[in-house]
Amino acid sequence: MFIAGIVLAALAILVSVSLHEAGHMGSAKAFGMRVTRYFVGFGPTLWSKVKGDTEYGVKGIPLGGFVKIVGMTPQDEDADDKRAMWRFPVWKRTIVMSAGSIVHFILAFMIFWGVAATAAMPNPAINPQDPFVRTVDCVQVVPDHDDCRSSDLPAPAKAAGIATGDKVLRIGSTDIAEYNDMIDAIRALPPGQPADFVVLRNGAEQTIKVTPVGVERAPRENPTGAKTVVSAVGLANSHDPALPIAVEYNVVEAAPVALDFMGRTFTGVIEAIKKFPEKIPGLWSAITGGERDPESPVSVVGASRIGGELAELGEWPSWFLVIASLNLFVGLFNLLPLLPLDGGHIAIAWFEKVRTWIYARLRKPDPGRVDYYKLMPLTYTVILIFGAFTLLTVTADIVNPITILR
Repeated sequence: MFIAGIVLAALAILVSVSLHEAGHMGSAKAFGMRVTRYFVGFGPTLWSKVKGDTEYGVKGIPLGGFVKIVGMTPQDEDADDKRAMWRFPVWKRTIVMSAGSIVHFILAFMIFWGVAATAAMPNPAINPQDPFVRTVDCVQVVPDHDDCRSSDLPAPAKAAGIATGDKVLRIGSTDIAEYNDMIDAIRALPPGQPADFVVLRNGAEQTIKVTPVGVERAPRENPTGAKTVVSAVGLANSHDPALPIAVEYNVVEAAPVALDFMGRTFTGVIEAIKKFPEKIPGLWSAITGGERDPESPVSVVGASRIGGELAELGEWPSWFLVIASLNLFVGLFNLLPLLPLDGGHIAIAWFEKVRTWIYARLRKPDPGRVDYYKLMPLTYTVILIFGAFTLLTVTADIVNPITILR
């Protein structure tokens, strides 16, 4: 099942990318643009067939796909064609260039909807940042395993009487609003000195005195950073025990649930993209023998491996959610306003439109189209950076992969 999960995940990614290109092709044809080629894969051609203006085919290296729309820029060799893309209004070009991402968003929604309608979904009423806790049996001296070892320390919170399902309201004089607040407050405590933990249990507040132990930990915001001695008590995040962890929905109820889940995933993907630069040192550290940050970026290789592990565990709903999230990521990433991404072409089209409007108001001659050749150094720089980042994540996923299995 592990191998089957990997193969199916890789196939799902290939299908998604192929449909992305089909989105470009379909919208371009609908507007009357000339599309000459649509291929799944790269490299040598295994099969092709010409229908109308377009050659459809399959190539030997199944690592994506491509579509050729005539005259995407005025500088293209085929830009003189009467149906060249650059001749069409900006709004039509925008739809064509964004169609690939729109396909990814539709796929993500359909997957979220399908999972919500056929399997239990995480309860949206549960906020993982709520300071509900569960007690553990030990504080790990080296946090690299699941079960307690003889070298680990007894958990002070459990010994003091804190129970799973308690909600931490205050530690010492520090009020706790979120789970991360609790972690910061605990780490700031002096090891070996008792502290008052005020918890809410069965609607009543209780004060429990807990004596933390000192352990070496990396900074929470930088898991690969230098370790220092901080306090720990043996608490992990939990949820309100009065709320069910998962909820089942019918086909109608699943639609708004899917939209909500998609929106929250959308926000998470944006935050992940913004953190890419700061994750590079951690990826390099993981390659050279350091600990892999479980929140670090993964490549197609890493995503496929995670899919294989989920399949091995029989967690097929989670497998589909990973594929849906990956579609959201690819869709958003392609809309970044950088060449050669789709978003770069959209940004240039609207820059031309706005510039022409401003020049007209100033009664100046239309400056015309942007010269893509002058942007080639920037384009190659972006390609080089993205290529290096891809190589870094692929290497990390091979040498030191993120795993959900122990």
